Amino acid sequence: MTDGHQSNGHERVPGRSRRRFPGISSRAYEHPADRSALVALRRLSGFDTVFKALSGLLPERSLRLLFLSDSVRVSDRQFAHLNDMLRDACYILDLAKVPPMYVNQDPTPNAMCIGLDEPIIVVTTGLVELLDEEEMRAVVGHEVGHALSGHSVYRTILLFLTSLAVRVAWIPLGNLAIMAIVTALREWFRKSELSADRAGLLVGQDLTASMRGLMKIAGGNHLHEMNVDAFLEQAEEYEAGGDLRDSVLKIMNVLPRSHPFTTVRAAELKKWAASRDYQRIMDGHYPRRDEDKDASVRDSWRESASSYATHVRTSKDPLMKLVNDIAGGAGDLGGRVRRGFGGFGTAQPGPAKGAEGSGDSGGPGDPEGPEDSSGGSPDGPHEPRA
Repeated sequence: MTDGHQSNGHERVPGRSRRRFPGISSRAYEHPADRSALVALRRLSGFDTVFKALSGLLPERSLRLLFLSDSVRVSDRQFAHLNDMLRDACYILDLAKVPPMYVNQDPTPNAMCIGLDEPIIVVTTGLVELLDEEEMRAVVGHEVGHALSGHSVYRTILLFLTSLAVRVAWIPLGNLAIMAIVTALREWFRKSELSADRAGLLVGQDLTASMRGLMKIAGGNHLHEMNVDAFLEQAEEYEAGGDLRDSVLKIMNVLPRSHPFTTVRAAELKKWAASRDYQRIMDGHYPRRDEDKDASVRDSWRESASSYATHVRTSKDPLMKLVNDIAGGAGDLGGRVRRGFGGFGTAQPGPAKGAEGSGDSGGPGDPEGPEDSSGGSPDGPHEPRA
């Protein structure tokens, strides 16, 4: 596929064979929170069919016409190297129908997978110019992962339902209900991005390239100035640093976003790449899509709940540690909360005189299992989404 020469300013590496995953189900790589929602939706027979029939009432048709008329469609004659990557990604993930792909003139690095009737993939010129071949391959795999999971369909459905709910916001407590829907929806979006990052790794099969791509999305085309280990240390510092005030600010910062922060995505992808789940897939042991109809909604929700519980138990975030202490019945929690707003994340004072014991019942454990750019609604120019 490549021959080791320079093309369009990007370094190309010698082509190599990659593992293929015939009949792979998207459940193999989906984050537990993403998977539980998708399994439940797939069991609602005819739910997506109704909304596909209504696609003419949604702006999807307008978007398709817009991209067709004002972007460049990837093919053997236009952006041929992207066309090769797209076909290769669909071959590896065994996606029978190759979705249309467009390059849109936009200096902001971005990519998305949208569509009710059928998915379409859009990448910006900013992204094409930023990433080298192997980094771009991971992004194309990311978008094909969205298509295989059906994210484009279910995202559009839920966005439609959300916009419909806004129209009845005049009902008492309607605003609170709508905020709950939007918050839950965005939490799912963020987890679906982690799923798609994993799909990108399955396609590219080069963790280093995936890490480089995320670093470039965060810091631009200055790879010689960046370091993967230092970048991952940022994610660790972000999670563990500060006190309870910082924990609250983290929540406030992430709520309006459709995508996780870039350092968090890198850390989660590295964690999944080191997991037994990833190795089993690479060894050819994974769920097949012809078994999707038999997937248990209850089991999926149980896995999702377990994933969140594990995250709370193993997190170094001050607020998560406090929640874990409450769940474990730790003593002197009132004092710890008061101290938390003045340095909870730093030195931990010993138990108060006469107190039974202290606090941290949760110790090191197995990290959260599999944790994944895409088709969320734009939240602003400063949110990298590819």
